[in-house]
Amino acid sequence: MTLREKIALFPHSPGVYRYYDSEGNVIYVGKAKDLHKRVAQYFVPPERLTRKTAIMVSKIADAQYSVVDTEADALLLENNLIKQYKPKYNILLKDSKTYPWICVNADEFPKVFLTRRIVKDGSRYFGPYSSVMHARNLLELFSTLYPLRTCNNKITSDAILRRKFRPCLNYHIGKCKGCCIGAVSQKEYNGYIEEIVRLLKGGGKEMIQHYKALMTEAAGNLDFETANEYKEKMLSLEKHYSKSIITGSASLDADVFSLVFDSSDAYGNFMRLRQGAVIQSLNLGFRMNIEEEQAEVLGMFIAEIRSKFGELSREVIVPFYPDVEMEGVEFRIPVRGDKLALLELSAKNAKEMRFNALKQKEHTDPDEFKRKVLEELRDAIGMKELPVHIECFDNSNIQGTNPVASCVVFRDGVPSKKDYRHFNIKTVVGANDYASMKEVVNRRYSRMLMEAPDDLPQLIVIDGGKGQLAFAYEALSELGLTDRLTVVGLAKRLEEVIRVGDPYPLFIDRNSQALKVLQRIRDEAHRFGITHHRNRRSKAQVESALREIKGVGEKTEQRLILHYGSVARIAAASVDDLAGLVGRDLAVRIHDYLNDNSEK
Repeated sequence: MTLREKIALFPHSPGVYRYYDSEGNVIYVGKAKDLHKRVAQYFVPPERLTRKTAIMVSKIADAQYSVVDTEADALLLENNLIKQYKPKYNILLKDSKTYPWICVNADEFPKVFLTRRIVKDGSRYFGPYSSVMHARNLLELFSTLYPLRTCNNKITSDAILRRKFRPCLNYHIGKCKGCCIGAVSQKEYNGYIEEIVRLLKGGGKEMIQHYKALMTEAAGNLDFETANEYKEKMLSLEKHYSKSIITGSASLDADVFSLVFDSSDAYGNFMRLRQGAVIQSLNLGFRMNIEEEQAEVLGMFIAEIRSKFGELSREVIVPFYPDVEMEGVEFRIPVRGDKLALLELSAKNAKEMRFNALKQKEHTDPDEFKRKVLEELRDAIGMKELPVHIECFDNSNIQGTNPVASCVVFRDGVPSKKDYRHFNIKTVVGANDYASMKEVVNRRYSRMLMEAPDDLPQLIVIDGGKGQLAFAYEALSELGLTDRLTVVGLAKRLEEVIRVGDPYPLFIDRNSQALKVLQRIRDEAHRFGITHHRNRRSKAQVESALREIKGVGEKTEQRLILHYGSVARIAAASVDDLAGLVGRDLAVRIHDYLNDNSEK
């Protein structure tokens, strides 16, 4: 039976399919509402598939399937099979970091501690926590509220009866009730543990109300010491959860997912809220080996979280709908209010993860880092080509004097100083930045078209707003280059990117590497242009000082400057010294002119 004949027999049922190569290795695992229809979508003419997908299909030698009852079951089975087989073409988890968990072990007198290793011995685990500081803050809160043991002793009823242990310092200073010597009953101690478990599951608001009721009851019984203990616990909880509650709705229970895409990588953040407080947060990275839809990546993310934390909340906040439906779960895309703010906070965490991953690559793989930055810039601006060659223009003049322009060149995201160019404005009179920009852009690319037509940049950056950009675009249009090059303006006031024909500026994330590249090339163009402008002003000042003297021409001026180095030294020279270079009559005129204030 051929592969196509085998696939034609796949059922119209939800399930999971597996593709094998000629050596029997699983190369792809996928889920489907309808196995028959989904698998058939791969076996179409190659031109209807994306490049990477077509390559994968060309390697399929066999296909198998497993039928399940629901889409949710298919999602979980797919997730488990991907972890088992690690197929070459599947979305794979990039993040290998071991996150911290809070463990409540299974001893008779349980210990609560931080761990990065899960052992299936009956212990209960809560987390994982993206921030180890968050987990430690919780442990510190528990030590404030409850006199828990911190020792590693294996405390059992039998060991207590045999008086195997001696109380430690924590017992003597009141931080532990002394369960090792039987000073606290197992029932009382486990009461502390169950309250901690309730807090870890998000029952902070309930516990605050519980302690408030106990405080009121103790005060009513005139047991003010006990009432004060409950009050201290209540205040500690309120202080902690006032920092954790991030929504206006203290009753909100929800899960939040966000994703940020970066070429073949995706970065996701998950947050779980109980009573408006974040009790779990996790960042995960994904590598996309074929061109998966964003909804499919989100579905994989949800499956991974479900495998770690169990069932989702009834309400799940997402940036777009995943490719799966789950019974009892309502996916919501917020458009305003607290829930939109939650989604934006989650996205901020995902972007931070992408930023950190990119910064890490800057040190471990500089070439990959440069490529990622350029891809980010390409996507931010909406270009088709990767901007490996960028040029930036800047004008410099002071009240119209000595107008100049600079062009700096970046190749692969770094300066190519040998390609920098200065331009003295030739055809524009006065301080006309717009016309000056058109002149230098025209001169730059008309020359490149003649000398190096294959070395044109993919991106041109104009230091300025709509006016400068419009005149630069006009110059490129006259040269017939507007279809071959992308040109944008970068305005300084709000660092907005101006695009031709777009009435609204583009605001790139201020923390993104894409904006940093644009800022760097703009600042470099400004520095380069200002340096040249200062040199021209200095030269003009020298010329104006010497050329106004009758008998001093260009060659005489050059001879004097080369010999003395500056106009100040020429003025300080004696007539006899000057006469050795230019003759006595001219030497007298130069000396008198430079030293007679009335003639300056």
